[in-house]
Amino acid sequence: MAENRINLAESQLPTAWFNIVPSLPQPPGPPLHPGTGEPVGPDDLAPLFPMALIGQEVSTDEWVDIPGEVLDVLRLWRPTPLVRARRLEEALGTPARIYYKDESVSPAGSHKPNTAVPQAFYNKVEGITRISTETGAGQWGSSMALACQLFGLECQVYMVAASYRQKPYRRVMMETWGGAVVPSPSELTETGRGFLAQDRDHPGSLGLAISEAIEDAVGRDDTHYCLGSVLNHVLLHQSVIGLEARDQLRVAGEDGPDVVIGSCGGGSNLAGIALPFAKDKIDGAPIRLVAVEPTSCPTLTEGKFEYDFGDVAGMTPRLEMFTLGHDFVPPAIHAGGLRYHGDAPIICSLVHSGLMEAAAYPQGKVFEAAVQFARTQGTIPAPETSHAVRAAIDEALAAKESGEEKVILFNYSGHGLLDLAAYDDYLHDRLVDA
Repeated sequence: MAENRINLAESQLPTAWFNIVPSLPQPPGPPLHPGTGEPVGPDDLAPLFPMALIGQEVSTDEWVDIPGEVLDVLRLWRPTPLVRARRLEEALGTPARIYYKDESVSPAGSHKPNTAVPQAFYNKVEGITRISTETGAGQWGSSMALACQLFGLECQVYMVAASYRQKPYRRVMMETWGGAVVPSPSELTETGRGFLAQDRDHPGSLGLAISEAIEDAVGRDDTHYCLGSVLNHVLLHQSVIGLEARDQLRVAGEDGPDVVIGSCGGGSNLAGIALPFAKDKIDGAPIRLVAVEPTSCPTLTEGKFEYDFGDVAGMTPRLEMFTLGHDFVPPAIHAGGLRYHGDAPIICSLVHSGLMEAAAYPQGKVFEAAVQFARTQGTIPAPETSHAVRAAIDEALAAKESGEEKVILFNYSGHGLLDLAAYDDYLHDRLVDA
């Protein structure tokens, strides 16, 4: 009988993270200080991050060991399954073989705990007792609340206001794990109060929530800031996804993928699935890497490649990336985790050098694919994940037209069981096709 799910034993969990930076033909430019414009050093970042994470941010080592305490927590759900989407293949009538890495099996239902756990661990080791962070759809905030609970830290989450209203059960999840959650813009920070004074119903944005979380962190000695995407150390931690997928494809009898797909907001889940294979592409393998984003926030497909702030208030270092402008406020689409004006410098470097492609879809097409996936494979994907589902289906249909037996791999970055209001809007024709 053909296998649908390829599992690895706990003993096969990767024990080191993969760092793509030393392999990049065009490494990202250095982060620049928001005030002086000079490259930032460790002392500039110390008020926000523990030194271990700062070291990982600038590391040029290809492999970075995962601490045993982190591995002990990751084994609660890792390694995650690689699934052959046979029923979807049959429905599409495609000769392509579609595989997806199922990150929805984590306690928080997404890939985000892969970096939340080590970030909480390193802060705990450095003596920090409280974390401030932001979240869009709630996947990151819930993951950080979980990680803080496991390591005995307080957690303050600034949740983008549009998502706070759309996804109340994400807030409940964070609170269940002991996190404190407020809609952003909030009354807790000077930045938030300023935006509320202009518009009491401001929808918020990830860039604005980041500003609030950073303002919170720099104002307290017991607090550090944690970010769920964009930065090098975050992408490093997510590499366990692609490392496991590589081993699982071998078990499935595949030489490797022809195309690797991930949805892209800041770039963490895309990096997790793609960066180990990006090394193969750099070394000459004929692999296509595809980043998928919403047309309402088309950072990679329409943004400018330049230095910009990662937040609205201009408190973060400026990063070299594709950007729509740090003051860009995207429409309140359901894929809250993709509503970010910029992208990870590593991802942007790959796109800028032509090693990675980018595609954008309106949310109507995305939910059409999500429902097709749910009705064939059974599971309901998150709105963010559904962008990768859309692209995978289109790749499979293209293979049907050409008759190619290509291998398609995508990251199933999270489930949509707390996003059913979005499906309700789609199924009853209330979805704005932004």
